[in-house]
Amino acid sequence: MDRDVTHDPCWRPPHCPNPSCDFHLPQPGPWPYRRHGFYLRPNQPRRIQRYKCLSCNRSFSNQTFSTTYWLKRPSLLPEVFNHTVGAMANRQLARAHRCSPATVDRMLGRLGRHCMLFQRHHMQQASTFEDIVFDGLVSFEYSQFFPFEHLVAVDCNSSFTIHHTDAPLRRSGRMTDRQKKRRAALEQIYGRPPPAAVGKAVKELLETALQGTHDPLVRSDKHKSYPTQIRKLPMPVRHRRTSSNRKRDRHNDLFEINSLDSFMRHCCANHRRETIAFSRRRQDSAYRLSVFIVWKNFEKRRWEKKCTQTPAMLIGLTDRVLTCNDILDRRLFPAHYQLPPSWQNYYRRQVLTPVIQNNLHHELKYAF
Repeated sequence: MDRDVTHDPCWRPPHCPNPSCDFHLPQPGPWPYRRHGFYLRPNQPRRIQRYKCLSCNRSFSNQTFSTTYWLKRPSLLPEVFNHTVGAMANRQLARAHRCSPATVDRMLGRLGRHCMLFQRHHMQQASTFEDIVFDGLVSFEYSQFFPFEHLVAVDCNSSFTIHHTDAPLRRSGRMTDRQKKRRAALEQIYGRPPPAAVGKAVKELLETALQGTHDPLVRSDKHKSYPTQIRKLPMPVRHRRTSSNRKRDRHNDLFEINSLDSFMRHCCANHRRETIAFSRRRQDSAYRLSVFIVWKNFEKRRWEKKCTQTPAMLIGLTDRVLTCNDILDRRLFPAHYQLPPSWQNYYRRQVLTPVIQNNLHHELKYAF
């Protein structure tokens, strides 16, 4: 994080960080601000330049535009990023870096929000996706009585992960009589998940992934709710369905999404089967998934062997393999991007886990 762009002596603030200011959007030319002294801090660089917006009279500094804004240990941010996609659980991260598990939770929240904005920032330059595949990965929050499904869409031609959302599910499958009674008792207290949750999530997923396309090809398995949602899309769609029982090799139409699902279980500790590292909140699972997707799209090469390009390079979003420092180079502001409905809920921490009483929202005024 030492090469943060905001610490360049020639750097100038591109806009006012105050969301209610008239100059909050990036300005193509000069805008009214002036230098407003400086302050010292214990980390390098120690001297931080301050500024004042002459329009709203809000003061700010170089550090306001950094991803390490308001962090006491800024060096932890890239470490948590790299170890999160390296299959380390939160408490393992806390032990490795000698910090509190709550610190790791907050770091992952900040990384997840940043990665959602980073993905949307680059998606503004992306061309349309004409051939995509989507499916759901089933995981659970808090306990196995609260399953949910991460629905993800992938471009078949580049392995670029386009969008993700989630939907709560009712526990199903083989259960003992005791487990059935336990499920009934929990549903009486917290209610049953809405039966249309998967269909609603699929609709948002496809509308976001197919925005601007004409006559695209959509591949999926034979889930019974998928054709209904595809018929509701505003454009004609060719839907190709493949049985989930078919051999999952490179010749399978669902190869890209099957490969992504297995890679997610490999790199994300909270999605492994029979694990004690599962997410306690669906909200935090979405943050982890956002970090994983940005890493896979922009930092990891498409194939492990004999491949020099990332999925983002293949669709022209970047001209080189990005590093963690490139991804965390500068702070992104949510008012600059149009987030899909589910991502707006993720960003503000509005996805609730009913069994947990303390569901905090993201309502900070100065941090992001």
